[in-house]
Amino acid sequence: MKELKCPNCGQIFTVDESGYAQIVSQVRDHEFAQELQKREQELSKTRENDLKIAQLELERRHSEVIARKERELAEQKSEIERLQMLLSNSDTEKKLAVQTAVQNKEKEISEKTTEITELQGKLTSKETENQLNEKMLIEKYEGLLKGKDEQIEYYKDFKARQSTKMIGESLEQHCMNQFNMIRMTAFPNAYFEKDNDARTGSKGDFIFREADSEGTEFLSIMFEMKNEMDETATKHKNEDFFKELDKDRREKNCEYAVLVSLLEIDNDLYNNGIVDVSYRYEKMYVIRPQFFIPMITILRNAALNSLKYQRELQIVRNQQIDILHFEENMNAFKDGFSRNYRIASEKFQTAIDEIDKSILHLQKIKDNLLSSENNLRLASNKAEDLTIKRLTKNAPSVKEMFDHLPKE
Repeated sequence: MKELKCPNCGQIFTVDESGYAQIVSQVRDHEFAQELQKREQELSKTRENDLKIAQLELERRHSEVIARKERELAEQKSEIERLQMLLSNSDTEKKLAVQTAVQNKEKEISEKTTEITELQGKLTSKETENQLNEKMLIEKYEGLLKGKDEQIEYYKDFKARQSTKMIGESLEQHCMNQFNMIRMTAFPNAYFEKDNDARTGSKGDFIFREADSEGTEFLSIMFEMKNEMDETATKHKNEDFFKELDKDRREKNCEYAVLVSLLEIDNDLYNNGIVDVSYRYEKMYVIRPQFFIPMITILRNAALNSLKYQRELQIVRNQQIDILHFEENMNAFKDGFSRNYRIASEKFQTAIDEIDKSILHLQKIKDNLLSSENNLRLASNKAEDLTIKRLTKNAPSVKEMFDHLPKE
């Protein structure tokens, strides 16, 4: 038996070995739970501090990577602008050459006109004699004038068409032929086909797509080709087709939209090189046919240069996702641990309540035992004080009987 002292009333009571061992085990469980809670709080604080430090370091590295990539992208943009300037300068040189040629031809025409005037003056004095020769000369020089006019118109159109052969082929067929001529050498893995999907109500002319060796698409272009014959009654403008082209680009999930146009043939804005109209519609350009292949090449080179940076940025994003997953796992652990701790605490409190009930029950048993002991002590005292004289005090006849009994 073990003696225990109640911490509330100070009363000492005894319990057997099994009851004592159970109480000691419960007290130890309580201390263990307190220590476990303390260690869990310390561990949680340590992990939160480590997580904050890791997040700060990752944010610092992420900011450095973003800043470096932005600088590099700015350099790429500057290179593209330089190339566009080179193309523009090249076109300016061609324009000057055409202008010089036109001036030379106009000068020749002026000289021929002067010659005709002079000849006509001479023929006037010899009208009767040389009438037939005059007619032949007039027809000859009118033919020359017509040829010169045709040459002038050709050189005016040359700055827009240059080496583009439009005889026997449409603008679409021309662009397809130009691409197929260099497809296997310059774009062996590219997709360039007619857009035949009209499920959305409209479609462009051609779609260009190209992916890397891993199958990741890095460039996509929606092309629209527009040509208009000189005898067409209603003249269209390039901007008439911007909205529909932008709609086709978005519906077919293309990054860029390019209008290859021979409209507004006398508009110097479109004759001087690649025209960026992204101020009206995002990532949209207007070009003449001679810039068809250079346009693809410029966009492709820029996309290839930025592909590396995009991959590095994707790695950073994946690292951020890993941190989020780590946080989710940590929170799940905390929630699970808190739930188990709460259940354990509830059961522990239930055990404490049962111990308190057992203590109260044992206290009642002790009180009953103490009361029984007191009654037995009184009974023993009364038994010790019991004598014949006390028993026969008020019974004289019984006393007389005991007096007549023989004494040993």
